[in-house]
Amino acid sequence: MNLIYQKQIEVTKEHIDQNNHVNNVQYVHWVEEMAGEHWEKVKDKTEYPEDIWMLVDHHIQYKKQVYLGDILTVKTYPKPPEGIRQPRKVEFYCNDQLVVDSDTLWVLVDLKTQKIKRLESNWLDKLSQ
Repeated sequence: MNLIYQKQIEVTKEHIDQNNHVNNVQYVHWVEEMAGEHWEKVKDKTEYPEDIWMLVDHHIQYKKQVYLGDILTVKTYPKPPEGIRQPRKVEFYCNDQLVVDSDTLWVLVDLKTQKIKRLESNWLDKLSQ
């Protein structure tokens, strides 16, 4: 199984701010959306299909502006776990150029108990099989 999830987004008026480029807050929304969509695609192949991810830290670097009508290719993938935290990368490309780079940290929460779960260090390896 490929651990990279990818989709394209066309920039519309709702994504644009008063400076006529994609609003920076929109990228945060897309980061969360991409992570959620990716989890929906893979969760049933894990031991944690009923659990949810919570974003605990994020860093976004804006490299270039994106404008109305541009097409973004967005890629996301998990990186190796760091204790209870699960790093995730989200990259935004426009015309094959990296325009926004995001590193996030997530924790897996048991939906019933609302407690953080510790994942096995090799859980991504199992997902890749």
